[in-house]
Amino acid sequence: MARVTSARLRRGLSGLAITLASAGLAVAQVRTESGVVEGTTSADGSIRVYKGVPYAAPPVGALRWQAPQPVAPWKGTRKAVTFGARCMQAPVFPDMIFRDEPSEDCLYLNVWTPAKSKGALPVMVWIYGGGFQSGSASEPRQDGERLAGKGVVVVSMNYRVGVFGFFAHPELTRESPHHASGNYGLLDQVAALQWVQRNVAAFGGDPKSVTIFGESAGSLSVSALMASPLSQGLFHRAIGESGAFFAAGPQTTAPKSLAASEEAGSKYAQTLGAESLAALRAKPAADFLAGGPRSSWFWPNLDGYFMPKEAYAVYAAGAQSHVPLLAGWNADEIRGGVLLGGERPSAKSFVEQTRTRFPADADALLKAYPAATDAEAVESAASLGSDLFIGYSTWKWVEMHAQTGRSPVYCYSFDRKIPVAPDTKINGKPATSADVGARHAGEIEYVFGTLDSVPKVTWDSVDGKLSDLMMSYWTNFARAGDPNGPGLPPWPVYGKDGGYKVQHLDGASSQAVPDARRTRYETLDAMTEKLRTK
Repeated sequence: MARVTSARLRRGLSGLAITLASAGLAVAQVRTESGVVEGTTSADGSIRVYKGVPYAAPPVGALRWQAPQPVAPWKGTRKAVTFGARCMQAPVFPDMIFRDEPSEDCLYLNVWTPAKSKGALPVMVWIYGGGFQSGSASEPRQDGERLAGKGVVVVSMNYRVGVFGFFAHPELTRESPHHASGNYGLLDQVAALQWVQRNVAAFGGDPKSVTIFGESAGSLSVSALMASPLSQGLFHRAIGESGAFFAAGPQTTAPKSLAASEEAGSKYAQTLGAESLAALRAKPAADFLAGGPRSSWFWPNLDGYFMPKEAYAVYAAGAQSHVPLLAGWNADEIRGGVLLGGERPSAKSFVEQTRTRFPADADALLKAYPAATDAEAVESAASLGSDLFIGYSTWKWVEMHAQTGRSPVYCYSFDRKIPVAPDTKINGKPATSADVGARHAGEIEYVFGTLDSVPKVTWDSVDGKLSDLMMSYWTNFARAGDPNGPGLPPWPVYGKDGGYKVQHLDGASSQAVPDARRTRYETLDAMTEKLRTK
């Protein structure tokens, strides 16, 4: 029998691994800073997939409510074939479908990378939404396989939410070397970005070409990461989908002060009968969720560390990360909730409610959101609700970065009236596509090319074309800081020189036009400025 040398054996095994990988059965191992991981491939063998890769130590026991700590190295090969646990959370949003189990041991990320690539690829790091109370990178609508097929490396991470991610307390502040507490979920995001810088090259990604992108709370996070001194240099482009820390008035999207967050945390600890931080850390995780989703609604705060100042002040001073920004909102963020939330708005009720809610600004608001007829009142009520919820704050982010960011800005409006399942209900009432419109979070499936992840919905060919268009825009931007490319409708830079043009994404008629909603946002801006100067 012929003797087989170790070199020949290694070459043979390498060839076998490549053959198996092309069949979707195995994948090349990757050495990270902490150890070797082995994932899988997509069914057609074009994308390598690594799931449940730890980027920080489990935040359990004494590490509960601590900044993320380094991963302990492991020996041998770690199978990276299933999603890591999602962070502990109460059930908040019924449209979230998870493929994992909850645990405090949840700081894991996932990587999708083209199997055959020449040179280092741009990297897109996804940050999920969920109001900072819920969410997981395992949601089928956020699967990165098809987006990676556009020639990018896609990374998604879990970060702590709710009471585990944003609980502040005087004792936590005192034990912190930075005299800060809360914002642990945002610190998780920073740790994931640091992991990307140190490890993504092993997966075929370029650490010098990283784009962060997120939706809702994920988009708020993007605006905060751009403002935070802790994340400077960790990314090179940014995409925000519906959300930024530039709230209109006393909205819940505004970060609290550290003192207010500590006070809320202290009161919450009393309701649990915990008189000390040690007692809080000794409690089972389930105890913090026993009261339901609203029992522990914790939010980012101005901790003086991750978030030293309000985003508005940072951007006004031009102290944010000077990176290209692509951001926008959906045309009907909460239309369905406004139309089907209670009594349908009428001219009379809308005027009365506006004057009651905003007595000092009612005349200006009713000029920007007119209600001469019941039909007009319905549209104005839906628009005002959506703008106050998230549209205005996203617009203000775009405006300020265009003014002080020293980098190009691209603005969009997602206008597609999204098809809905036949049995869709809002507040117990049957809802149609016309009722829901371009709803909040509805663009996610288009961005990731995962329309088929939504049960019971019949999609039109326009939806597939719009999804491919948006994936092309998003990945072009990740590649070069510019969404434009061959065969795509032109998308101009937003700002004074190029005009305030917004790219309207609607499948059949995606085009850039002057911002027709500018008067609305300027009205809300004037109202907000009065609150800021009080």
